[in-house]
Amino acid sequence: MELKGVPYDVEMPPEREVDVLRQAVMHLRRRLPRQWSINVREDVRTGGRRVDALAELSAPGEMPTTLIFDAKRSVVTANLPGIVDQLRMMSSQVAPKASSITPIVVARYLGSTARSWLERNEISYADATGNVHLVVDRPAIFLHDRGADRDPWRGPGRPRGTLVGPPAARVVRTLVDFAPPMTVPKLVTRSGASTGATYRVVEFLEQEALISREAKGPIRAVEWRRILERWSRDYGFQRSNTVGIYLEPRGLNALADRLAQSQNLRYAMTGSAAVQRLAPYAPPRLAMIYVDDIPSAADELGLRPVEAGGNVLLASGDYDVVFDRTVTQDGLTFVAPSQAAVDLLTGPGRSPAEAQALLDWMETHEREWRR
Repeated sequence: MELKGVPYDVEMPPEREVDVLRQAVMHLRRRLPRQWSINVREDVRTGGRRVDALAELSAPGEMPTTLIFDAKRSVVTANLPGIVDQLRMMSSQVAPKASSITPIVVARYLGSTARSWLERNEISYADATGNVHLVVDRPAIFLHDRGADRDPWRGPGRPRGTLVGPPAARVVRTLVDFAPPMTVPKLVTRSGASTGATYRVVEFLEQEALISREAKGPIRAVEWRRILERWSRDYGFQRSNTVGIYLEPRGLNALADRLAQSQNLRYAMTGSAAVQRLAPYAPPRLAMIYVDDIPSAADELGLRPVEAGGNVLLASGDYDVVFDRTVTQDGLTFVAPSQAAVDLLTGPGRSPAEAQALLDWMETHEREWRR
């Protein structure tokens, strides 16, 4: 069952863990089917350990099951394996059979990466904004609902939990394009981002469990596909650039010929054209091209500006990283696969499906594109 979210109070954030727990349980209770019930006991001691809460979930005509809660004010993805291990250990002490008890992670706010990690590892969760995911075999229930997409109670100060901006883009692209291991100083040099910006991105990606790094040592593992998917929340071809819509009335083959003949135009093709050369999906119907100056490029390529119905998108902005590690093939210049993937993830029409085809190709051909 998937239901519309219940409002939360932005002005009164839950400060204590017990308040976080009660708010999350309230969201669960409001989303249960009629005649179902959840009876909660807080601060329970069992097997010499303190449990934040145990609950009995009951449905008509069914044997009740036990839920065990671990409540935190804040949670980062990197800490979830330890939290889940502790929950499972406490579950085994509360009930001998693992199937008779359901562990639930509770927090004031769970970000999208944390929620995805918990779902992949088949762990239920609830937060105080109404993000809920509860899966129980008996009595059978699947409950999933969305609350806030961003932490509504994040205070002022240095922004975290984001990959917005050109410096973050440079760090992300470098982590994806170059295989580990890599020290942070080397990452600074390769990316061209400032030391401070690089460390902030590394810290965020560590918290999100998207990279793993030795203590004061090099980055050893990079979840590059999940990083690109996470980056697509903060960067988009049309969201992050100025984009002009144009028509090439003779078609995209004519456009490709003009690009191949161009002598002074700096450009990089992305989107469907980039997929077509690596993982053919379907004949391109829309050309997406990065340029330095949109009007000059449109004039050189003989494109006609239109408000709708165009077959060419020209983009320009502050993200000069789009021109890093480009690839030339058959006289045409394409963005790196990592850039093409994020552009497709956020592109129009069938672009997201093409992105998945490209990401699948990248996974099976990593040695061909990763340095």
